[in-house]
Amino acid sequence: MELIQQEPELSAYLVADEVMDHEHPLVRETARRLGAGTLDAYPYAAAAYAHVRDGIPHSSDTGDPRVTWRASDVLAARTGICCAKAHALAALWRAGGIPAGLCYQRLTDDGADPAVHGLVAVRLPGGTGWARQDPRGNKPGVDAHFSLGEERLAWVPRAEHGEVDYPGVHAVAHPAILRALRTAPDRPALWRNYPTAL
Repeated sequence: MELIQQEPELSAYLVADEVMDHEHPLVRETARRLGAGTLDAYPYAAAAYAHVRDGIPHSSDTGDPRVTWRASDVLAARTGICCAKAHALAALWRAGGIPAGLCYQRLTDDGADPAVHGLVAVRLPGGTGWARQDPRGNKPGVDAHFSLGEERLAWVPRAEHGEVDYPGVHAVAHPAILRALRTAPDRPALWRNYPTAL
């Protein structure tokens, strides 16, 4: 699938905002510890990916009722759903001077219970363009890996179940996703109001 950069200027994918708050001390310290600022961006990008995928459990896997959405809060609480984890990874990459954007899929449970799934696209120096990554976290049946070649995402959308790959690479979090995350008092409430499509 050809990814579509939504903002013409690549600098938009380095900006710190309320969601990807990479100027926050915790984000900066985490980025420093993982190796931001090294001469080769690839090892840092891979380390940041592994840190979010493996070091921050998906709240559905652990039963954690807390809802996080801001990158620094995801890192501090060490929990979040896919989109929250995507915010944290994008912030870490941006903290290291690596352009990062948000991408989305519409997934279902064999056609039932549709929901939007969050991904991150990275653009490394000298690379061939945007490469989507899935920091959701692995578990039985889910085996995502950092890859700049062939995508190694958690899921490949199935058209027969109404699933969709959205091609946009967004510089900011989608408003519908952000609204659901920010207003949910807990994860059960989040699922009642979570977007089923974009």
